[in-house]
Amino acid sequence: MLNAILLSLAGLVGLAIGGELLVRGAVGIAQKLGVSTLFTGLVIVGFATSMPEMVASVQAALAGSPEIAWGNIVGSNLANTLLILGVSALVTPIVLIGTGRRDAVVALGVTLLLWALIASQMGGRWIGLVLLGGILAYIVWRYRHPGANAGEDMEDDAPSKGWLAGLLFVVGLGILVAGGNALVTGAISLATIFKVPETVIGLTVVAVGTSLPELAASIAAALRGKSALAIGNVVGSNIYNILLIGGATMTLAPQAAPFELAGLQMALLTASALILLALLWKAKSIGRVLGAVLVAAFAANVVLVFN
Repeated sequence: MLNAILLSLAGLVGLAIGGELLVRGAVGIAQKLGVSTLFTGLVIVGFATSMPEMVASVQAALAGSPEIAWGNIVGSNLANTLLILGVSALVTPIVLIGTGRRDAVVALGVTLLLWALIASQMGGRWIGLVLLGGILAYIVWRYRHPGANAGEDMEDDAPSKGWLAGLLFVVGLGILVAGGNALVTGAISLATIFKVPETVIGLTVVAVGTSLPELAASIAAALRGKSALAIGNVVGSNIYNILLIGGATMTLAPQAAPFELAGLQMALLTASALILLALLWKAKSIGRVLGAVLVAAFAANVVLVFN
């Protein structure tokens, strides 16, 4: 058991370090390419911070544990909206400036699509390819329609030299792969030892662990008053998790996602997507009180999952 715990912890550390390096490298590359900062927040940073989930889910699918892979996808999106956005608001209130409204609509749409796929127990490699095509379409659409606030929230921690940004990206990706492999191996062992369903491990331990880069990026952005980057990171990551990671998982393991996710977990995930959409369209900020409510909702769900 000790080896499984140490392996899981080593994997979490690897995902955190690798994710941080990957984010810095990705933002640096984006700036060198001259794309807008809103596009960077929604697409580049959203993609980079989703790489831990991607690696962990793909590793799980290849290891014959799709339950961990799909639990990670659903759990990570719950962690993004409830835990990460909530903790960021507790650190400092997040001012909403209209950024990400259209993306929140997309996030809700793909969440409903995921729910339909799980409830209908549809599975197949073609579904995975369709989801992967969806993320490509989203990236193209976002690039062509950057939005009115595209010039705000510049990221100042990215490396200024292109070669350094590329090096950070490659090194970070390598550490992510190693960390994801260690985390999945340890998680499967823990599930076996404690006789806990692999879906539960994916929803909790793996999901929170792979969401650490989003947590770090969103807190850092909130502290610097970069609301677009903080919101864009969460919303963009939610879209990537379903379309890119779900697509990759379904392509590698062409079978239906665990039906047990179709109940409370998908209902809560859809509700969180609706809440985020309403906030972005109607609210002026996400304050500490609402942040505490979001974190409490996430904690309550973790307790329910293990009971």
